[in-house]
Amino acid sequence: MNFFISTSILFFALLLLFLFGLYLAGAFRARIQYRFQNIPNVEDDAFFVVLASLSNSLVDRGNITGFWAGASDIYNARWDAIRSARETIHFETYEMTPGRRAGEFAELLANRVKAGVDVKLTIDNYGAKEVPKSYWKWLKNAGVEVRFYQTFPWRSPLDNLARTHRKLLLIDGRTALIGGAGISDKWDGNPVPWLDFEVRFTGPAIAILEGMFWQNWSYAGGIVDVREPIFRSHHKSGDFTFLVTPGKPLYRHSPIEALVKTFIQAARKRVWIASPYLLPNSDLRHALCAAQKRGVEVRLLTMSRQQSDKTYVSYTGRELYGELLAGGVEIYEYQPSMMHAKVLLIDDRWVSFGSGNIDPRSLFLNDELNISTEQPEFAVQVRDFLQGAFQNSHRITMIDWRRRSFRDRAIGKIGLIFQRQL
Repeated sequence: MNFFISTSILFFALLLLFLFGLYLAGAFRARIQYRFQNIPNVEDDAFFVVLASLSNSLVDRGNITGFWAGASDIYNARWDAIRSARETIHFETYEMTPGRRAGEFAELLANRVKAGVDVKLTIDNYGAKEVPKSYWKWLKNAGVEVRFYQTFPWRSPLDNLARTHRKLLLIDGRTALIGGAGISDKWDGNPVPWLDFEVRFTGPAIAILEGMFWQNWSYAGGIVDVREPIFRSHHKSGDFTFLVTPGKPLYRHSPIEALVKTFIQAARKRVWIASPYLLPNSDLRHALCAAQKRGVEVRLLTMSRQQSDKTYVSYTGRELYGELLAGGVEIYEYQPSMMHAKVLLIDDRWVSFGSGNIDPRSLFLNDELNISTEQPEFAVQVRDFLQGAFQNSHRITMIDWRRRSFRDRAIGKIGLIFQRQL
């Protein structure tokens, strides 16, 4: 009996100590709510200044020079860019898995090293956990410099929850490719390719992206050589405004959430958002419903439960549909394959794309990277891309939502408890 009492006291003492540690780490702090008024519309000259200021974005100029959808075209564009490199290749990604795409990637990089190109990779340690050590050893022996972001931090274990979720390819400090795809055969689909896209652009804004790469390279233990020519002003001026939003969240501020909410409140005609992992917090749900109420067409595109690579996230996200549907927001679940694109289209004028999802991890944990621009031809390409996706999706109705099974509801409600880690 005494042993049982002693053990129980020890257990509860350890539990209280654990909870107290979480308390000191800020696990229970209230998240910031963004309350904006009188946001100028997207056609106002002051809009991009307001947007940049509220979201901690950096402003420069650039030009979209390529847009590809589907795994085959995305990887072909990346491989062509790598082959074109003459000085540097800088690459940062979250997900890598063994397979054909990883093999092609390694061969291309090794060939560029032989040609005298300096190649540096920042790879998320968790996102690439399936890749064998022999793969990285082969790359390093070929002359590729590899750094792993966030190996398990024994001195601060909770830091391991934050990952780099960026997908960034920089060529010679002059060209950038950004999209949602990792280096994985998953995107080729089985049998239908995942819905995703890649964007290439040039201009002075590339220097900002190089700086973003160097930040995480340094964090991962690499040496930053600022003598590199990529920081010199050798770029031709770009024709369009580019906002680079580095999603490095702090407990006082979420750059990605501030960016998204500012866009939503500025919209006058249309808000189309694609996010595979769709878990908008109450603040964003309210903003979306308010936009619909003032006459803005609000559409959300996300993955279907049947095609999801993370079905538990799909169940959880569905629990949040009720308020949005009641507010008139249109929700579409993509049917042919996994929907992995992340993009906002605002009034057919502004487009924001990159790695950020509308979920707690992207808003408050991960390192993300979004690019926003108002290049008209690009807005048309994104509109057509999304329109095609909507046509291949099932629009969720309130009747659909209310007919969820008890099992689906139970899984979703349990998921809501842990949604900040999904």
